[in-house]
Amino acid sequence: MVMKKQLQDHNICSYRPLLSATAKKKMGKKIGTAAFAVMTAAAIFLSNVPHTQAATFEEDVRVGLFFNGGSTYSSIVPVVNVKSAGDLQVGVNSGGSFRSWADIGGQASFGIDGYRVKVLETTSFDTAAAGIKLLQPTSDKPIVFATSKGGSTVYQLYTGMYASEAAATTATTRVSQTAKSLLGTQTPAVKGNMHLSAGNYASSAEAQTVLSAAQNAGLDAFLVLTGSSSYQVWIGEEANSTGLAQLKVTAAAALPSAPLTTVSGSAPALIMRENVTSSVTSPSPVDHYMLSGNSAVLTVKGNDSGTQVTERSARTYRGDFELSNYNGQLAWINVLPMEEYLYSVVGGEVSASWPAEALKAQAVAARSYARFQEQGSKFKIADVVDTTLSQAYNGVGAEDKRIIAAVDATDGEVVMKNGKLVETIFSANAGGASADSSEVWNGGGDVFVSVDSQADEAAQASLKKWYHVLLDNGNSGYVREDNVKLTGDKTDAGLDQMTVTTKNTNVRKMPVVQSNVQAVAQLNPGDAATVLEVVPESNSYQWIRGPYTSAQLLATLKGKTTSSLPSTITSIQITERGPSGRVTEIKVNGNVVAVKYPDVFRTALNGLPSTLFDVVSTDKYTVIGSGSSQDELSAAGTVLLGASGQGTGTSSTVIMNGDGNARVTEAGGFLFTGKGNGHGLGMSQWGAKGMADKGSNYKDILQHYYHDVDIVKG
Repeated sequence: MVMKKQLQDHNICSYRPLLSATAKKKMGKKIGTAAFAVMTAAAIFLSNVPHTQAATFEEDVRVGLFFNGGSTYSSIVPVVNVKSAGDLQVGVNSGGSFRSWADIGGQASFGIDGYRVKVLETTSFDTAAAGIKLLQPTSDKPIVFATSKGGSTVYQLYTGMYASEAAATTATTRVSQTAKSLLGTQTPAVKGNMHLSAGNYASSAEAQTVLSAAQNAGLDAFLVLTGSSSYQVWIGEEANSTGLAQLKVTAAAALPSAPLTTVSGSAPALIMRENVTSSVTSPSPVDHYMLSGNSAVLTVKGNDSGTQVTERSARTYRGDFELSNYNGQLAWINVLPMEEYLYSVVGGEVSASWPAEALKAQAVAARSYARFQEQGSKFKIADVVDTTLSQAYNGVGAEDKRIIAAVDATDGEVVMKNGKLVETIFSANAGGASADSSEVWNGGGDVFVSVDSQADEAAQASLKKWYHVLLDNGNSGYVREDNVKLTGDKTDAGLDQMTVTTKNTNVRKMPVVQSNVQAVAQLNPGDAATVLEVVPESNSYQWIRGPYTSAQLLATLKGKTTSSLPSTITSIQITERGPSGRVTEIKVNGNVVAVKYPDVFRTALNGLPSTLFDVVSTDKYTVIGSGSSQDELSAAGTVLLGASGQGTGTSSTVIMNGDGNARVTEAGGFLFTGKGNGHGLGMSQWGAKGMADKGSNYKDILQHYYHDVDIVKG
């Protein structure tokens, strides 16, 4: 590996032209020692930030992309590959300043000096490439390094990293089986972070002389960067003290004049190797930096062009990156100014085409939510993560000049109540009424109360209507209005007849295009169908799901309730609703289904968009007499009139009420109709859009959805 030019130290606060002027402002120092857990089932959603009219925070936010956080967050990769149009630098942060170790150019890969399995070593790249192909589909991810040994180029195939020596030892059995056709007489072995040093050197050229001698002697040897213009040569990569002792004997015999010492396991260092994993057709070396040191933390400094991270869908990010070994795996944290983080978050949460006041409301809500999370300890190594466990953060690709303007216009503003920072939970669409906290997580103070949210209807303002149609064979489905032509004919019951205007028009199971769901049927011009009803396209405001069978619902209820479940579901009753109308209790076959908190019903009932729903059994219908009598009848085996008017024996029937609205009943299912998308707490994003359309400003929007709060500039 040839090192790039060395750079002088520079202050970490010298931001790049990619940043806005507003984002460069200092926001003060982080206050106090308050640490608060983020939302739980009975959270208060407030944090103890002092002052009623001002709050101060750190300027930067730490966004976790990859790290092993156990049950709270786990996104693990063995290697991170980065690219940039400008030069990147690697170094350390100390006392608020960045101290550069080296300029590493515009492309590199990074890993940690952890436990790994050395699968094989070969002079044939084709053999190494075959190993990549065999291992890539497995949990033991491959990486191949090119190096010199005994005067020849060799390719070393590894898997890992593994959190412990025991885990790596177990992996050798799997790897041996997967790659057995390539191993010959070689046996996969566990490697680790124990090394011998062959001296300190002031330049890479000086170190290279010793490195070449060690490699020519057949040893595994590496050039190591330990600081600015500071190098060492390390020998070996042992996993335990027994292996290290054996290595000392071998290395001393091969290099009798070298000052061999045991490498400290705590000092930060970068082992430099050549990564050739990216291509299986020919070697395409990329400089690889393997972080060593138990508590080592290094910074990859960004530039004007941003940094592309291959393993995160090749997204490009602002700011810098922090590399460390956390819980035995590579940790990769994006560190950037909060306001720049919001440029991406707001763009990832809502459309840039929305009114400016809705964008501002989202900016303040997103900022408050992130500030609340960064004061907690949920993610330990990071303030937030880049998924919806925190907020959607997709890098500069989600940015837009209108989003940036909205963030800049609300620079530093957060939502507070009684002098405390509010965790500004929000959801996509409240379905006409926001949720009370008792309907979601059983409690949470008075920040979240149910309020009117009729502006949510904005979600379906521009959507097409769908015709619910009955086909001649007794099946039913939905056809979008722009494919429908009424024939002018009606059935004996007064229902309209229709045909379609386009060849091979799909009849959908739901009133929405679902390319991954097989169509019920296809119609062509001239084919007849009966119109049962006209409904909105299923969207975040109003939706239809199902019918779901008993078996489907039992599968998703399993593990989400402490109640005993029947072998077959014959009835589902909604027995309690909260202030907004959301379901808080249901009975299955007459027995209450106990859940940890009401919002669990969304996932427990096969992934419903919200808990603001109704449910009907599609294989039954109720006939209401002129008095109070009600008769429940089964639809199974009923003879119905199809679209052609001919009698057809099916397992379903059509029911029409006094208003002329009809629906199809089908045997063995439960149909859910509802409103809203998400838990419904706090601000409704579509409601904010609808309110802004009607002239509300961002503060009006926020104070409508969050009860009795102040908008405070930090």
